[in-house]
Formats: sequence, structure tokens, C-alpha cells
Amino acid sequence: MTAHIKNAQSWGYHAHGAFIILKKNILLYYLKPPVLIFGVLFPVFFFLAFKMGRPIAPENIVPGMVAMAVWFTASAVGPLVTPWERRAKTYERLIATPVSLQAILAGDVLSGLLFGACLSVIPVILGLILTDACIHNMVFLIMGIVLGAISFSSLGVLLAAPPASSPSNIMLLSNLVRLPLLFVSGIFLPIAEMPFWARWVAPASPLSYAGDLIRISFGHEAYFPLWLSPLMLVFFTAVLMWGAYKFHRRWRAKGL
Repeated sequence: MTAHIKNAQSWGYHAHGAFIILKKNILLYYLKPPVLIFGVLFPVFFFLAFKMGRPIAPENIVPGMVAMAVWFTASAVGPLVTPWERRAKTYERLIATPVSLQAILAGDVLSGLLFGACLSVIPVILGLILTDACIHNMVFLIMGIVLGAISFSSLGVLLAAPPASSPSNIMLLSNLVRLPLLFVSGIFLPIAEMPFWARWVAPASPLSYAGDLIRISFGHEAYFPLWLSPLMLVFFTAVLMWGAYKFHRRWRAKGL
């Protein structure tokens, strides 16, 4: 009985620390220009540039815009927040506080989740107003956005592990990972129409599964089985969070 009480207290302590980190990130970093540029403007212009000159119906663009918005916004928080704090020398103060590394990383993941999920509402609303797109299944839309956002945010926290004090260095590494995963995810070209080798690579991108759920919600045909996409997003989240904890702890042990 005592062990259960201690475990509950420990979980409560970690959860409280994570929400404190979340609150700090919201107040300090959400409205920073690089976060807005990399998280909001970059995917919008990126997708519109790809759309121009191609015979694609406007309503067919909406699922991809939503998926890209979640992808870039959720994964942008970690690679920007951690280097800023290292450069401002507040990271050392943060890890010196009685807050566990798990709580710090969980707070950063929650920050990306909330940022990505909230901003993804914008392309959804614009798509419903400006095009003939309509939502056929709200459950799949919520699943795609929420599960995708937490998975992408975990990826961003993992990419923030290297001990760089300049956000540009981490963002360079981040884009070297995010852009290839974007191009093989079926956002610009359906996975079924991709070359043979690309169809084999597509399952390695968590965006493939989130994008598939979002497409289903707008009435498009699924590529993966309906049960597989949510399961794979949970799997990616677990693996990426484990990797983020291992790498952050390794650099922290070295004093970097």
C-alpha cells in the first residue's frame, strides 16, 4: 500500500513539473518569431509553392495543409526552446531545479503538442470556409492531429538533444530529418502513386500515418489499415521519447 502511495506521489510530482515547464514555454516562446516562421508560415508557403501549376482541386489540398501544419508546428518547439535556453544560460538553472529530466522533456513534448494541435485548427477552418472540403469523420481528424502532434513533438525534443547553443544549428539538423520524412509521407503525392522504393520508405515516417488519418477524416481513401495508423503513432511516440531521454541524459552527464 505504501509503495502504491509513493508511486502515485512520484507520478504527481513529475506531472506537476511537466505542467510548470509547459506554462513556462507558453509564456516565453510561443510567440517568438522563429517559432511562428518555422511552425506556421514555412509549411503554408511550402505547400502553396508545390500546388501552383498543378491541376489539384482546392478541397484536396486541405488534408495535406492540416498534416503539414501539425508536422512543422509540433516539431518546431523543441529544437528552438532548448538551444535558446542553453544560450541564455537558463538551461543550467532549469536542470539544477528539483525537477526530473523526464518532467522537463514531458513539458517540452506537451508544449509542442498544444502548439501543433491549436494551430492546426487554422487550416481546418480556412479549408472548410474557402473550399468545398468537409469533415466526414471528426474522430479520425482529432486522432490524426493529437496523436500526430505528440509524436512530432517527441521527434523535435529528440532533435534538440545535441548540446548546441544556437537554434540555427539545431534547426539545420531538424530540417535534414524533417524534410526527407515529409517528402516520403504521401503529403504531396499519395503513397499508392509513389515509386516502389518510396512506398517501402513511407512507413518509416510518422507523418505518413497522421496524414492518412487526416485524409480519412476528409473522406479520402486510406492507404494503411484503420487500426494501424493510431498504433504506429503511439509506437513512434514511445520510441522517440525513449531516445530523447537517453540522449539528453547522456549529454547532461557530460555537463553539456
